[in-house]
Amino acid sequence: MFSKACEYGIRATIYIMQQTLNEKRIGLKDIAREIDSPMAFTAKILQQLVKHQLIDSVKGPTGGFEINHQKKMDLNLRDIIGAIEGEQLLFNCVLGLKQCNPDHPCPLHDQYIKVRNPLNKLFETTTIINLATELNTGQSHLKSNV
Repeated sequence: MFSKACEYGIRATIYIMQQTLNEKRIGLKDIAREIDSPMAFTAKILQQLVKHQLIDSVKGPTGGFEINHQKKMDLNLRDIIGAIEGEQLLFNCVLGLKQCNPDHPCPLHDQYIKVRNPLNKLFETTTIINLATELNTGQSHLKSNV
């Protein structure tokens, strides 16, 4: 459903939140390794997330990536998806038609609306802090064990 960039962005943000909860900043190399992503690609994704002010980048010997305390509680999946994919993924026509609406629907319009609206609700209500907490407790993981 998502591009690789978005998948890695979500995984990176969850990992950064996990480290933030453990009061650590985490470097690019560690993030890329932990989410199984190429380092150069991860760097570009993290730049986008910093640009959208979803994560913070601190330079220097004790630097790295973190999520500030004000964002920590409210950051959700929709924020990450919107920053990387853009809002069009969440609201536009599934077939990419510019004129798709209830008065002029595409062939999938009615079926997609039934799925899209609950998905958007899921993305809005799923916080990164909750996902990171599941990671900390071992209820979930960010890498395949295969």
